[in-house]
Amino acid sequence: MGERTTEEPEGGQAADDGRTEVPQGDGTTAEITTLTTRIAYENPWTRVREDTIRRRDGSEGLYGVVERSDFVVVVPWDGARITLVEQYRYPVRSRQWELPMGMWESRPGTDPAVIAAGELREETGLLAGRMLYAGDMFQGAGYSTQRGHVFLATELTQGPEERERSEQDMICRAFPLAEVERMVRDGVLRDAMTIAALGLLRIKGLLREPPAPPGS
Repeated sequence: MGERTTEEPEGGQAADDGRTEVPQGDGTTAEITTLTTRIAYENPWTRVREDTIRRRDGSEGLYGVVERSDFVVVVPWDGARITLVEQYRYPVRSRQWELPMGMWESRPGTDPAVIAAGELREETGLLAGRMLYAGDMFQGAGYSTQRGHVFLATELTQGPEERERSEQDMICRAFPLAEVERMVRDGVLRDAMTIAALGLLRIKGLLREPPAPPGS
């Protein structure tokens, strides 16, 4: 799979199909060596790279790698409720409940905490007095370089939303934690990064059910 031969000189010369030879010593890990690479597709948000590789046993293969900027996932938590957003997701042709999230592809290198505050305000109108970084995770390490940064937003105050044109159908609503977890169990909430972020915060003990009122 992905085998090729070449008589081109070393040092990064482009093959006829746009593929570039990777100089010896580059692209090598303990597991896999990158032999050639080419950009198969690119737009302002996504780049798809196609690499030919050699494994430790000498067999060769082909990798399609999706390159995207890092993004943030924000969990807005008022101590009892989590704010979710719902919008139409064109690729799956359905409306989906999700946590506020996004990336700033036009401003690479921006501090994820700044992006998190901006996305929260843009999508929900919420301002966070405190933004706690909970950790990061890969969106799909088998095919993509994209990494998500998870933040817990607390001490919330409400302001106006600042949604983009692509978010004109978006709505937001605050749900009790138990209701959000029921939505996951019942298949109402199916966004993978939302479920992963909620699980991360629960495992770290950062999301807890509020205590029951006295006498309940």
